[in-house]
Amino acid sequence: MNVSLEHANVTVSDPQKTAQWLGQVFGWKIRWEGAAINGGYTIHVGNETSYLALYTPGDTAKDGHDNSYTVRGGLNHLAVVVDDLDGVEDRVKAAGFTTGNHGDYEPGRRFYFHDSDGIEFEVVSYAA
Repeated sequence: MNVSLEHANVTVSDPQKTAQWLGQVFGWKIRWEGAAINGGYTIHVGNETSYLALYTPGDTAKDGHDNSYTVRGGLNHLAVVVDDLDGVEDRVKAAGFTTGNHGDYEPGRRFYFHDSDGIEFEVVSYAA
């Protein structure tokens, strides 16, 4: 059985801004964008097989944990696998984010960073 994760949907304060830095850092493209539930707006950004749905509600997103569609950062972290960990880390820093929690243990090397909405990203490489 072939199973893969197609997308994750996260609430952000500014989908355009988030899509822009995701494109710069990971080389992702906007696959679709348009109106979404509750008067909101969504941008799908990723590659041919998977993407992040970047959602913002019609009203300003709130901090808290009452409704996942109105909460920024309502998850632990998102992990992205890359071939060139050092190059991606340079692009993450150039986008204005601070990296940390570097690890070099089986099954790969990794680092973490938080974006401007407080969403934590893990960037990992399994390349030898």
